[in-house]
Amino acid sequence: MKANRLIAGSVLVLATLGLAACGGSQGTSRDQVRAVGSSTVYPFAKAVAESLARADASVKAPIIESTGTGAGMKLFCAGVGPQHPDIEDASRRMKKSEFDDCVKNGVKEIVEVQVGLDGVAFAEGTGGPGIALTPADVYKALAKNPFGKPNTAKTWKDVNPALPAEAILVYGPPSTSGTRDALKELILTKGCESDPAMKALKDSDKKQHDAICGDVREDGAYVDAGENDNLIVQKIEANPKAIGVFGFSYLEENRDKLKGLTMGGINPTYESISDFTYPGARPLYIYVKKAHLKAIPGLQAYVNEWAKLWSKGGVLAKAGMVVAPDDVLAASAKAASELPVLDGSQLK
Repeated sequence: MKANRLIAGSVLVLATLGLAACGGSQGTSRDQVRAVGSSTVYPFAKAVAESLARADASVKAPIIESTGTGAGMKLFCAGVGPQHPDIEDASRRMKKSEFDDCVKNGVKEIVEVQVGLDGVAFAEGTGGPGIALTPADVYKALAKNPFGKPNTAKTWKDVNPALPAEAILVYGPPSTSGTRDALKELILTKGCESDPAMKALKDSDKKQHDAICGDVREDGAYVDAGENDNLIVQKIEANPKAIGVFGFSYLEENRDKLKGLTMGGINPTYESISDFTYPGARPLYIYVKKAHLKAIPGLQAYVNEWAKLWSKGGVLAKAGMVVAPDDVLAASAKAASELPVLDGSQLK
């Protein structure tokens, strides 16, 4: 019995030390929330952080870092403890491979909250020719090997005779960005699968399908502009013949400098994204590390602040976020309040 009590005591001590190492009440080494991830979600996450700091002087303003969704997932999933971020901002849903990486590193309780909507917008400077694009046009212009053959298109006219004979020059997000993932999933793959053979390839050889449909050319027609979407805005404002790819909110913020391009005849607008008629519409998320909720001061309050600000006419809508439909908002509010743990089997 004495030995059993000794073992039980040792387990309790180890558990206490483990909590302390995770930033618990007996060893907190970080006293403010840290969020990493999407450059698209960044301005909204920043607005929520500033709102919380104004509303509650006892809470230190959260640290928000723009790392890109993919890079942020790696940081978020690296482990539990004050050296790891509490929140991942994402402009796409978490992948099953990322969830598995989280679990492998001890991040086993993850809360998913959809915070709003956005769109993968294509835009040019106000002096641009006003190219009307389709997913097939974009795919033929930007894919490394469209329909399995090396890309030789130099101008938009090479892609589609109805388009101008202007050189293809597109500034867009890097491979670590959720916007790049959404570009691949919502636009490039849709254009690729306009060919029935490519659509059939998905069932017979998914790896080859994904490469043919999603790999972007590297010969200068597509320029990786990094995670700073404002830099893309500056590039296309300076060159009216260039096209930029970024989150819809950046187009909204710069309507005096840029004009959105139609995709399949649909303009990127608040309305077309909210009803998903625009082909590039996508949901935005935050992922919360549940093990940090009691350990990191202000984390629960920060999650709650999102729910206060994402309504129609709210702070986030005024900042350019497209408000989700009412049923999604209700489900998101419930998730922010009850914090259900994400089931990895739901992910792809």
